[in-house]
Amino acid sequence: MRHKATLFEQTVELFPWDRFDRLVRQHEADKDQRGFTSRHQFLALLAAGLGGHAGLRPLIAALAPNSGALRLLGGKAPARSTLSDAMRDRPAALFFDLLQELLCHGGHRKARQALREAVRLIDATHLGLGKRMLRWLGLHKGHVAAKLHVVYDPAAQRPVFFDLTRARINDITAAKCLLPIEPGATYVFDLGYYDFAWWAELAAAGCTFVTRLKANTTLHDTEAREVTPGGSVLTDQVGYLPERLTFTRHNPFNQKGREITIRIDNGKVLRLFTNDLTSPAEEIAALYKERWQIELFFKWIKQNLRITKFIGTSENAIRAQIAVAFIAYVLVRMLQAAQPKTYAASMILAIIRAHLFVRRAIAEMLDPQTPPPPRTRPHPAQLSMFESN
Repeated sequence: MRHKATLFEQTVELFPWDRFDRLVRQHEADKDQRGFTSRHQFLALLAAGLGGHAGLRPLIAALAPNSGALRLLGGKAPARSTLSDAMRDRPAALFFDLLQELLCHGGHRKARQALREAVRLIDATHLGLGKRMLRWLGLHKGHVAAKLHVVYDPAAQRPVFFDLTRARINDITAAKCLLPIEPGATYVFDLGYYDFAWWAELAAAGCTFVTRLKANTTLHDTEAREVTPGGSVLTDQVGYLPERLTFTRHNPFNQKGREITIRIDNGKVLRLFTNDLTSPAEEIAALYKERWQIELFFKWIKQNLRITKFIGTSENAIRAQIAVAFIAYVLVRMLQAAQPKTYAASMILAIIRAHLFVRRAIAEMLDPQTPPPPRTRPHPAQLSMFESN
């Protein structure tokens, strides 16, 4: 009888296990593993993300009856204490490095060559962690949260970088310490990244950026430009930022910049600032409007990947689960791109979640009227972690 793959197997077959095995050796993650390997843990966490199992006990209960399907993938249904110990002890850096490698090297060569046309949205969001995480943050009471920092590519609808810090870390502090700068890219960010020294660093790397100006920041030596009457752009002028931040600190951003005042759909007036002196003002305004795509991305992952409830209570366990949840998002997007018709990623995930261990083709479940295409495993050279849709 011909083997029929489960939906979980159809999703996991797109994963590059060679990269995973190399990182396992690099981190020595399977040292003293006692029968529960990194692959076993990864598949269990991936099933948690795809299946929407919020908690250790629900996950174990869901995996136990499907131990045979897991063995076909090189996994196993773990005991609760075994998975709990692995979440506490196995370095989450393994899963972080795996995701970051996929984000950095998953794109097509053509996309990397067109970096000067790339747009990067930067933002952060809070994740509620629950009262059991008080000891991680060194607190005795209060609301416990972490902060997720993301660089997002709106064209490919995918993150290109992410990291997790404690909630008390300011956005600009994380950006200066954690976020890599891609020379030639265009960065769009909000007031959380208001730092003239960092803006100067972006400009020195050949990047352009679009952000907002605070009310108490005014340009000097300005030169007004014409704007189209009746449009969303109210003013357009070129000038210099204040020379000093305080009486003793000199402003390192000493080149010309551009202030564009726009009126958005709700009637609010925003003052944008950019070092792009040549593009039409309407294009600058449209770039800033794209920033809302990263807000929609945060909303999607919180609602669909259930990363507001966690399997473990240690910092290591939280970081591992979030990293694998992002990998689950990647695999869902890849499965979405492989379908003959266009479907929303949330619909793909809903089908997987409801039928994770059902042995039926995903295309057939999405559209019962369409016969499923012959199932062939793609060549490794053709696997790209992110296919734009």
